Amino acid sequence: MTDFLQVATATETREQATTLAGSVVTAQLAAGAQIVGPVVSVFWHLGEFGTGEEWQLLFKTRADRYADLEAHLLEHHPWKNPEVSAVPIVAGSDAYLRWVERTTDPNPAD
Repeated sequence: MTDFLQVATATETREQATTLAGSVVTAQLAAGAQIVGPVVSVFWHLGEFGTGEEWQLLFKTRADRYADLEAHLLEHHPWKNPEVSAVPIVAGSDAYLRWVERTTDPNPAD
């Protein structure tokens, strides 16, 4: 079976998150996206401590689609250096994982 990932990033606004999620899912780089927020972030940025509200995006995809998904996020993200991180999905229902695999297949069977 294909390996699967949950890929995360965040944006400043809900609208940015929705637009970014739509572009990823439409390109079939992820089977789906969840937008969570606002969430409070605490961070260091440009040598300064800060806090702020963000909208977190969680994408479900195949491991072999990660490089294309990362490139898409970096190209279309409104920030210059956004978080793009991935964690493996180590278990999931068979039907769900087949759906992720099928909807992110770059060469679907006709």
